[in-house]
Amino acid sequence: MSSSSISIPKPPFTWANVALLFAALCVTATIGATRLVGAAIDQLGAGSGAWQLVFVPVIVISALLFLPAYRAWRFARDAAIARATNDAVEARIAVAASKDQAALTFGWGVFVLLVIAFVCFIFMNNAAVGRTFFMLPLLMEKWWQVAQKFITVNIVTFMVAEVLVLIWGLIVALARMMPGPAGKPIRFLATLYCDVFRGLPAIVTLYLIGFGVPTSGIPELVIPWVYSFFIDTTQMDVRTLRDISRIPVMYWCILALTLTYGAYVAEVYRAGIESIHWSQVSAARSLGLSHLQTMRYVVIPQAVRRVVAPLLNDFIGLQKDTALVQILGLVDSFNQARGIAANAFNLSAVTIVAILFVLITIPQALLVDWLAERDAARMKAGG
Repeated sequence: MSSSSISIPKPPFTWANVALLFAALCVTATIGATRLVGAAIDQLGAGSGAWQLVFVPVIVISALLFLPAYRAWRFARDAAIARATNDAVEARIAVAASKDQAALTFGWGVFVLLVIAFVCFIFMNNAAVGRTFFMLPLLMEKWWQVAQKFITVNIVTFMVAEVLVLIWGLIVALARMMPGPAGKPIRFLATLYCDVFRGLPAIVTLYLIGFGVPTSGIPELVIPWVYSFFIDTTQMDVRTLRDISRIPVMYWCILALTLTYGAYVAEVYRAGIESIHWSQVSAARSLGLSHLQTMRYVVIPQAVRRVVAPLLNDFIGLQKDTALVQILGLVDSFNQARGIAANAFNLSAVTIVAILFVLITIPQALLVDWLAERDAARMKAGG
């Protein structure tokens, strides 16, 4: 093949020049943001302007975007030289390197602009936004008060509900897959349960169970009857029977969240079970194992490993929905923060709740990503 028939790419000077302009835009935006922040802090009476020296390294860091932009222009020049000498290989290498460096400038530049936008949002209107959401004295004073409710209510509710959801979801999934005509009514009931509770918002389920069941008087009928099997309740007065029949609000919250997320987790389990090849079920049944034995020893152990990441995603949602328990009057972290915000006329206490939820959710999200990557790597290795 002659050299004239080889396609030689054009040097990407357009990409390089745009990258240089974008780097200049980022530096200009950084300088403007530092002036905005400095003016806001001066309005707050922070003292002398010597503290503004901290802005110098910020501007220098943003100016580092010129490095990949300059490399993009330099590689574009190399591509032009290679094109002039009909060196197709070197031209393609230089073009690819130039575009990579330009893309690096754009990627980090967007990151810088988003950070600048957030900082400007916090300090706009003489830092009124920052004082509304991030008043440091209030944050330092009230964080432990909010964190205590977060640990004793939100975390406890989440942990207990998570264990119950794992068990209940598996039971419902197995019920949905009961074989034969005899299992048809059980399959129908399990399907109906999943459809109903997946359709109901969690807040509606909490309200109906937390207020409806106690109001209906069912606990006053059932709990003394259960107690009668162990102790003589005929000698108890009405007040004592009422006291032993009173169920804490947290228990109703755990029940409502278990019913809600049990429907979602049951579908996750079912997807994992159905992903197991039918030949394994046939082999287990041919060895004399019953349907339940096949599920227990062959199918479920493999299915659970496949659905760990989706299960963790559901548990992240469960963790966040524990903030809904405040509608039943339970003083959780959000309810506590809302009271503090009402007294202080400031939302910094609610910001504490947001930070706590994010801090406990991010590790779970990272674990989900790691498990998904590990599963993908395992599948590639197996393929």
